[in-house]
Amino acid sequence: MRVFKAPILASVAVLLSLSVVYCGLPATFLSLERAFPPSHRVQLDHLRARDRVRHARLLQNVAGGVVDFSVEGTSDPYVVGLYFTKVKLGSPPKEFNVQIDTGSDILWITCNSCSDCPQSSGLGIELNLYDSASSSTAGLIPCSDPMCTSSFQTSSTECSSQSNQCSYTFQYGDGSGTTGYYVSDALYFDMILGQSYIANSSAFVVFGCSTYQSGDLTKTDKAVDGIFGFGQGALSVISQLSSRGVTPKVFSHCLKGDGNGGGILVLGEILEPNIVYSPLVPSQQHYNLNLHSIAVNGQILPIDPAAFTTSNSRGTIVDSGTTLTYLVEEAYDPFVSAITSAVSQSVTPIISKGNQCYLVSTSLAEVFPPVSLNFAAGASMVLKPEEYLMRTGSSEGAAVWCIGFQKVQGGVTILGG
Repeated sequence: MRVFKAPILASVAVLLSLSVVYCGLPATFLSLERAFPPSHRVQLDHLRARDRVRHARLLQNVAGGVVDFSVEGTSDPYVVGLYFTKVKLGSPPKEFNVQIDTGSDILWITCNSCSDCPQSSGLGIELNLYDSASSSTAGLIPCSDPMCTSSFQTSSTECSSQSNQCSYTFQYGDGSGTTGYYVSDALYFDMILGQSYIANSSAFVVFGCSTYQSGDLTKTDKAVDGIFGFGQGALSVISQLSSRGVTPKVFSHCLKGDGNGGGILVLGEILEPNIVYSPLVPSQQHYNLNLHSIAVNGQILPIDPAAFTTSNSRGTIVDSGTTLTYLVEEAYDPFVSAITSAVSQSVTPIISKGNQCYLVSTSLAEVFPPVSLNFAAGASMVLKPEEYLMRTGSSEGAAVWCIGFQKVQGGVTILGG
């Protein structure tokens, strides 16, 4: 299970807009700051029907095309606990499964020279290794490249004088890490440009070739070929493509947690009549939101708003690479108390492995109240009981449901997958 996988780096900020939509839950649509006027939005019917939001409209930027990625995996930590997609790189193109992570910037793929990296995956996917020598379009990034000079220097970028290769080393918040070098190669995708559908479009992007991994990245149970960072940094694929006018400077990620999971990942914007927009906090490394309050059964909880205020050490971010949601202690304790108080007459509260759980012998909807996360500009995400509780088993003839949110001792509130 990943916690907060954001690389510790100070990347160059590029203004982007992120749209997050929770599939199949019209009352919980939440999107972040619209990027383009209505005249640039057209109806697109090329998205796969099984994954697209009903009656969705996608943004068409006049300066670029809309790209649709598949989405697999679920948010269930007992099944997958992550969302991943497929990318095609190199010539001839080779397909790789990569985790979708809005909390980091870099796309990286496991290199064929990685000796201790996972060889198999418990996700039922075949792992593939990237080999720059076998791609006719691959190129190594030398130390003289602008991204390796002082103007683009980050704590994750370094230069090897012996090999003249621009390399990286960064660590994620869960303690895992990766080391490797940067390469440039062709990324292939299907694109909708105007009213035309263009298969196997391509663009050159810079990404990481991982030669060493540590921590949870070395485990085989949920191993993938790499991580697809969708952050705001200059080296994220969304920044690279949008800066060249290939795609819009906006992407939409729809997380479908029920059933077989999945969802939507589009370089473009999903539009629905029920979406309410909330602005991003400017000049932040991550996708920060202004979370104003949390309500249980319509009652605002007694939480000091300062607990959510964005600062160097606090704030609220959206991160698809984090499995669960993490609330700061000042918000978590009142939240759990309110839920327990609301249901104590109908269920039996218990503590299991340090988590607040409940023995439930009836349907959740009959007992547990709705929860609302209230953001700036009047955007509220309303959660049903099954969206903030996780079933962990049975006991005494009753189902055991536990609070799915976790407590953070100070720091950042993370809205995970």
